[in-house]
Amino acid sequence: MAAGSPAHHEMSTTRRARSVLGIRPFRRLWAVTYLCSVADWLAMLGLTGLVTKYTDDYLLQNFAFVGVVLTQLLPGLLFAPLGGLLADRFDRRKVMICADLARFALLFSIPIVGSPIWLFVANFMAGSAAMMWIPSKDAAVPNLLRRPDQVETANQLGLFMTYGLAVVSGAGLYSVLTGVQTTLGISPDAFGEFGVANAVVFINALLYLASALLIATRIPELSLRNVHPVPASTAAQDTASSGDDADVGFIAMVRQSFSYIRRTKLVRGLLIGMMGAFAAGGAVIGAAKPYSLSLGGGEASFGLLFVAVFVGAAAGLAVVPKLARRLPHDRLFGVGIVLAGLALIVVALSPHLAVSLVAAAAVGGCAGAGFLTGVTIIGSQIDDSMRGRINAIYQSLLKIIIFGSTATVPVLIGLVQPHKITVWGNELIIDGTRPVLLGGGLLAALVGVVAYRQMDSRRTEPILADLRNVMRRRPRRVNGLLIALEGTTETDTGRQAARLADALRTGERDVVLATDPALDDERLRGIVSGASLSSARAQALAAAAVRADIVERDIRPALDSGAVVVMERFVDSPLAHLSAVAGLDASELEGLADWATARLRPDLAVLLDTDPGAGTAEGGADGTSAGPQHWRVQQLLTEMASADPQHYVVVDADGSPDDVADRIHTAVQCALAGKVPGLSARRRKSGHANGSASQDSPRARTDGAAGTDGAAEAQATDETGADERATQGTAS
Repeated sequence: MAAGSPAHHEMSTTRRARSVLGIRPFRRLWAVTYLCSVADWLAMLGLTGLVTKYTDDYLLQNFAFVGVVLTQLLPGLLFAPLGGLLADRFDRRKVMICADLARFALLFSIPIVGSPIWLFVANFMAGSAAMMWIPSKDAAVPNLLRRPDQVETANQLGLFMTYGLAVVSGAGLYSVLTGVQTTLGISPDAFGEFGVANAVVFINALLYLASALLIATRIPELSLRNVHPVPASTAAQDTASSGDDADVGFIAMVRQSFSYIRRTKLVRGLLIGMMGAFAAGGAVIGAAKPYSLSLGGGEASFGLLFVAVFVGAAAGLAVVPKLARRLPHDRLFGVGIVLAGLALIVVALSPHLAVSLVAAAAVGGCAGAGFLTGVTIIGSQIDDSMRGRINAIYQSLLKIIIFGSTATVPVLIGLVQPHKITVWGNELIIDGTRPVLLGGGLLAALVGVVAYRQMDSRRTEPILADLRNVMRRRPRRVNGLLIALEGTTETDTGRQAARLADALRTGERDVVLATDPALDDERLRGIVSGASLSSARAQALAAAAVRADIVERDIRPALDSGAVVVMERFVDSPLAHLSAVAGLDASELEGLADWATARLRPDLAVLLDTDPGAGTAEGGADGTSAGPQHWRVQQLLTEMASADPQHYVVVDADGSPDDVADRIHTAVQCALAGKVPGLSARRRKSGHANGSASQDSPRARTDGAAGTDGAAEAQATDETGADERATQGTAS
């Protein structure tokens, strides 16, 4: 399952955003990000307007906007890695303060100097300072959050702020400042020759000064380090420790960064995937204008395609958290890049504007999902000591590849002469944009496959099962394996669960033994006795609360780390017991169990098939069931096993504990043979032959397809079995 609380993932987008914005340090950083983003967009517009005032040269005036953009973009090509080194080596808060003060001083000096050359030089240096600021900010964000699973929502809010609200605010502020003179009828000589243009740049500089003051006085938490250590089971598990960077020189840190990337498959796949995605994005940017004209829709088609891409991107950013509930981030990233490439191929082959609009929206949606997933992986699965450098490399690749591909695409387009063809009665122009977009789509799809194979942490589990969960809107399965032992007596299930866990520990996987919290957990007894809970319904609710706690505290973390969890009487046995003994409705209990466990179900359930007559004769020695109730519990468990044959094996539980333990281990090995790697080999017990379960007893058997379909297919259909059990329990 996804890291963190399932309840968190069930929240709406608005509630998740509110929960993150409720964290004061992050909320203040978000406000600072707003100021700096508005200043960035305002600088682009304000400096463009100012440079046109400085000269009457027509060529230089036409070059104004391109020159401002290039001088802001060029530092990212040169200095982004340096920003990452500073973020990992020094106090990130101090780095951000120094960068903001530098931007303030540089922009403030532009109107004072009054030279177009200094304008471009200062803009370049301010862009370099921004490359120091961004990696530190991105690397610090996870340390401001309460839980690692909030990184995704924090990134959503950051992207919305930078490319949404800040764009509108910056453009609106520029329009207000430049239009105030005309609107109020003020004389052009009132502010001097460059008065309004200079005022825009001065205000721009003051925004950076305000950012520096807020960071210095209101967000000391930016200096925090390693608040949420990356678990050993995540991306860095196969890498060497990065060590203490405080004692490492810059050259050594550079070598360390590339060594980390080379050894860490997750990061390597992430960067490979984004290189292909950025190249395809550059192809789209460079070919967008001539491609829109080739569709025959006139100038309006370019605007429509532009809107379609960004609407799709916004939708992709919005749905990523929901998709991540059903598909792991490492898989979601590769799948998103592949789908973006395939959608771009459709754009290249599209015969009509309507088809192009839908495909362009799909490209934007998949690319947006991939980008957000990538920055989420960096924020949540990269060690804090390396996060700044990886963020910087990520940003540097973004600028280098998009800059290079955007500049190269027009040349490639010019190599193909336009040809007119008629498709479905519509005249289309086939020019160089089609092969360029087709090549970009093929490149993105190919690189997405490579990234997926590098990053996938669940190679033993088929991707089709996860994709089915996405289409069916079901929670994705965890990395580990959950085996439950069900039966009528907790004494037998507890003893055999411990024996099975010991037997499986001889394999490669970690094995965790979990006990039934509903029957013999001390916390439950304390809750029931302390609150004087006497009714069966109240005790069932208390048991559900304890079960939810042990699932979240013990079982889910173990499953997420890839361990095998063996648990006695997970859901079905308590459900059958409460239904038979307390007379509670089985379907209501099933719903309560689903809610308490977030619909977590075993990959394999082993039913201990005991002789009801023996239980009656013993008089229910364990206090669980006696007389007719024992028969009723056994009947309900048998019905549950029959209703869900893909997950159940039934084992004869009559005989000595050693014989029963051998039968259980053999049945588990047969059911999961070849499907789940890393389990122990079949035990050899001295004193008697260790054959199949049928050799021990004619009643020992595996029902249905548990031994043939295996746990992999069971992971995609576990909820179906739960629904069937609920129906069967109600009918019984």
